[in-house]
Amino acid sequence: MNTVEVLDSHLAYTETGEGEAVVFLHGNPTSSHIWRNVVPHVADRARCLAPDLIGMGSSGKPDIAYRFADHARYLDAWFDALRLDRAVLVGYDWGGSLALDLAARHPGRVRGVALLEAFVRPMTWAEYPAQAVPLFQALRTPGEGERMALEENWFIETALRATNPGISDADLAVYRTPYPDPASRRPLLQWPREIPLDGEPADVRDRFLAYGGWMADTPDVPKLLLTVEPGSLISPEIVAWCRANVAGLEVEGIGPAGHHAPEDRPDEIGRAVARWLARHRLTAAPEAGVRGIAASEAAAPEAAASEAAASEAAALRAGAGEAAAPQAGVREAAR
Repeated sequence: MNTVEVLDSHLAYTETGEGEAVVFLHGNPTSSHIWRNVVPHVADRARCLAPDLIGMGSSGKPDIAYRFADHARYLDAWFDALRLDRAVLVGYDWGGSLALDLAARHPGRVRGVALLEAFVRPMTWAEYPAQAVPLFQALRTPGEGERMALEENWFIETALRATNPGISDADLAVYRTPYPDPASRRPLLQWPREIPLDGEPADVRDRFLAYGGWMADTPDVPKLLLTVEPGSLISPEIVAWCRANVAGLEVEGIGPAGHHAPEDRPDEIGRAVARWLARHRLTAAPEAGVRGIAASEAAAPEAAASEAAASEAAALRAGAGEAAAPQAGVREAAR
């Protein structure tokens, strides 16, 4: 891991490859480790960087509140420290939200955004699956949330394998290591309290609305939404909203996966991102352009087929009364 001083602490990050920057942003409670099998698909065409968010992974743990704005502030400082400009951002979960927030605030710094299992807009409690509501309400309740996230280390010991049962013991140990005691787990608890549900917290809601405006008003910036089945944060309804409200969007399904999809489908994610980068010439083509050109030419019909399949699947689900919703609710509740 590399480290760089930012503000009053430091951020750790991995770096491989050369060329235009592609930045991979993780979610809660993971770290840059989750991109380990995705990055190799892109590293032959770009400078791939994956930071650990502040308070997470191998990054520093300053005495801050770990609110969304704090994470954005430290991420901005990391971009400044590395002199990153005109980067492509790839994010899942909160990493996706941070990517969109950064793009909205610093549009000149972002050439494209790829997302999966991320928060793309504010939501209501009614939009959450019924089985998820009690868990998130408990995490947001003073005392109860501390017991779950700080004392029991619920996100690491329960949630990760509930959503992604294929995570190995070795990889789970990597995610567990940064959080040996309750004090170290404060960032994990704060994340569920940052989700703007029914308008609260209002400051995070406003930032989500701001990047929603950016997504709608930037058709010249390529955007990729990768979907998984059954989907947790990205439900069929959210996909439909994205199709209607996000300019310059492509949607591609990558198959069955849990919420922490890079653990389950790293090759599919990596290949999809690499094809998208090639289609929009966001990075240099590998091997003097030979493989990159071939991949770009082959990708067009595949992307179109993916779009058609996604639309057909959404229509079928709608006609069937969204039969997949209960299973999605189980995964979201376990998250």
